[in-house]
Amino acid sequence: MNNLSKTCPEYQNRLKKAASLVNAVRMQAGKGSLKKRNLIWLELTGCSGNIISLLDGTNPDFKFLISQMTYFIYNNSLLAAEGEYAMERLFSALDNDFILAVEGAVATKNNGLYNIIGCYKGKPVTALEAVKTFAEKATHVIAVGACATHGGVSAARPNPAECVSVPSVLNRKVINLPGCPCHPDWFMGTLAHILLYGEPELDRRGRPLLFYRTLIHDRCPRRSYFDKGIFAEKLGDKTCMFKLGCRGPVTRIDCPTRQWNGYVNWPIEDDTPCIGCAQFGFPDAMEPFISYNITREVTE
Repeated sequence: MNNLSKTCPEYQNRLKKAASLVNAVRMQAGKGSLKKRNLIWLELTGCSGNIISLLDGTNPDFKFLISQMTYFIYNNSLLAAEGEYAMERLFSALDNDFILAVEGAVATKNNGLYNIIGCYKGKPVTALEAVKTFAEKATHVIAVGACATHGGVSAARPNPAECVSVPSVLNRKVINLPGCPCHPDWFMGTLAHILLYGEPELDRRGRPLLFYRTLIHDRCPRRSYFDKGIFAEKLGDKTCMFKLGCRGPVTRIDCPTRQWNGYVNWPIEDDTPCIGCAQFGFPDAMEPFISYNITREVTE
């Protein structure tokens, strides 16, 4: 495997492509030629970390998303309306064209009664019922974050609510954006592609190749230490952290080059092994997060 550095033409082209999506959206929005779409964001069984992550986005920011790119119809963490009024706003969107984003896993125990998102017309609405109802009508469904794409932390052992992924309860294509949480750019870039050109190119797991094509291991700035067999013996060492449990060799995502929190840092640069949060199987398949003896193999 070859190290994909920031000077690599493939990496540069991918960054330019991602930036071009954002720039095209900005330009068309500025000219008034971008067709804004209705966006519904359902929060199911999870921690709301993905919508919070989206609020921290900078390129573009959340204000641009809700003012220039979409009509942001519903999100239970951000909507001013409460109770029946909120649910009326949500269900009134069923008759219109919309894109559906879903974060959180789907609780299935007792027919979904372990997660009630609200009451509508006097009846409780389960997360299971909501995601099935709205996914059936949506033009595109985007599973945002690890819990939505494959169950994630919500479906981790012992999983008392019998949580499952969003795709597993739907009979349609779902665009998967795994991560705990999902980076704002992964969602914004995917949404921008949908608005401009339609569905982006996906891999066999439904992940946009724009962000999920290459292993962290192939872009890691410490890759040369791995190739030379020079491994960190404790946290804080500046060499390869593979023997401390780093999951970069099995995790496909662009964290080394995109970075987080306004593009200032990422775990390995901060001397923390990658825990594989953007890989299917997280967290159970990635544990223990710090290990001095890698004995298990994780498939992609």
